[in-house]
Amino acid sequence: MRSPESPVLSIEGLIKDVGPLAALDGKMLRVVNGVSLHAERGQVTALLGANGAGKTTTLECAQGLQKRSGGSIRLLGEDPDLAGAGLRSRVGVMLQDGGLPPSARPLPLLRHIAGMYANPLPLGHLVERLGIDSFSRSSVRRLSGGQKQRLALAAALIGNPEVLFLDEPSAGLDPQSRQIVFELIAELRDAGMGIILTTHLMDDAQRLADYVYIIDAGHNVAEGTVAELLQHGEASRDGITERTLSFDAPAGLDLRAALGGLGEGLALAEDRAGSYTVTGALAPEHLARLTAWWAEKGIMPASLRLEARSLEDVFLDISGRDIR
Repeated sequence: MRSPESPVLSIEGLIKDVGPLAALDGKMLRVVNGVSLHAERGQVTALLGANGAGKTTTLECAQGLQKRSGGSIRLLGEDPDLAGAGLRSRVGVMLQDGGLPPSARPLPLLRHIAGMYANPLPLGHLVERLGIDSFSRSSVRRLSGGQKQRLALAAALIGNPEVLFLDEPSAGLDPQSRQIVFELIAELRDAGMGIILTTHLMDDAQRLADYVYIIDAGHNVAEGTVAELLQHGEASRDGITERTLSFDAPAGLDLRAALGGLGEGLALAEDRAGSYTVTGALAPEHLARLTAWWAEKGIMPASLRLEARSLEDVFLDISGRDIR
């Protein structure tokens, strides 16, 4: 559900042309063609798209890092192409490539950035929270990809912004760092910050996002909450949502016999020896027949998992499965 308050970011009909050097025929190349989106306070808004879909260009135009060719943008109520330092002091930006000076060391860099703001966040807490103290003596050029990501996030947050842009925030993070970053994003959202992020990791978007826009070839192609998007194109039978049942058991089982002849309309497969999937409009009677058959045969599955459609399934349905 979209908030009745004024959005932190409003984009209407964004157009961005590049070239002529970017195009082989010497003509301008349109990389964003009519994208519209709104991001609210206290929400995480995710932009999803394949490589080259236009999501990073969209965010850079929203931040004023690139000038748009058409359409309108309002960031905290102002046009980022015309606004001055007052607007920029209210916005935090974490770029995909970090944008960090390679010879700088983390703590002096963060102190320098904090000094540019009237009300920065406490440096010590942010450094401890993101584990930056463990590599604070190394220069940026010597940091791992994940360490650079954590430092870039701290640099985006140190000014205590009202709105935060994150371009692929979990790229290169190990599982522990990823969990810390996710928890911090959730806390910032709950504190009322508007957060706009791009990611190609569908699990991240499904876990973090309150509202999602899917962009393909520079266009909006779908939007909604995660729950709304998961309803996209779902197969059903008598109102039963499509699901996938996966289990590991002895190899060579006859799944149709196991399902008691109720296998029609289901995709049944032994993907590899002893690893099975049943996909379709699974109903309670399917599970009852299957477990009864296991009991009759004395079979105890080594694992059992029942899943509904994922955001990745929806994304592939909408954007296609071809490599771009």
